Amino acid sequence: MASPYPYSLNWLDEFDDPQLARQLYTEAFPLVDITIVPDDEIMQHRRIALLELIQKHIRDRDLIGMVDRITTLLVRDFTNDSQLQTLFNYLLQCGDTSRFTRFIQEIAERSPLQKERLMTIAERLRQEGHQIGWQEGKIEGWQEGKLEGLQQGKLEGLQKGKLEGLQEGMHEQAIKIALRMLEQGFEREIVLAATQLTDADIPNCH
Repeated sequence: MASPYPYSLNWLDEFDDPQLARQLYTEAFPLVDITIVPDDEIMQHRRIALLELIQKHIRDRDLIGMVDRITTLLVRDFTNDSQLQTLFNYLLQCGDTSRFTRFIQEIAERSPLQKERLMTIAERLRQEGHQIGWQEGKIEGWQEGKLEGLQQGKLEGLQKGKLEGLQEGMHEQAIKIALRMLEQGFEREIVLAATQLTDADIPNCH
């Protein structure tokens, strides 16, 4: 090895585009407050429109108001099955799960061509342990920090003293969701914002 080292000692200069690297690693990332972006503008964001729309309205008590817009985005076919499953997974994880079943059913009824697709995704979620209560249309909570089976279309509550287990289980599930979103090509910053995880929670993967 040549001594002294004949090249730059600034690690950013090793990138193919040092200027872009400096912007990426030395400047603050601009954040977007999606809550103040009009829904009509979000609808123009193509591949990430569905994620942004769900993220904006995730805490709404009644998701039915989103059905028409989501149906429109599904018809435009910007989102594949895997991404859609991940988004609904996120909705179950962070949203108002008691209204989730009706929400999916409304979308399916207004999207005849997408109905089979949506029902297939719902079945996948059920098989993965999310256990959507289709029969009575409600989910009544977590039992012992995890979902333990479908019993007449409802989940039977959070048991006393299991809050710690619930929090741990939700955190692990959020990491799984984040990794799946990254695999589907979502930007890392969007994934972190959507799952409310920190950068340290998710391995650096592409």
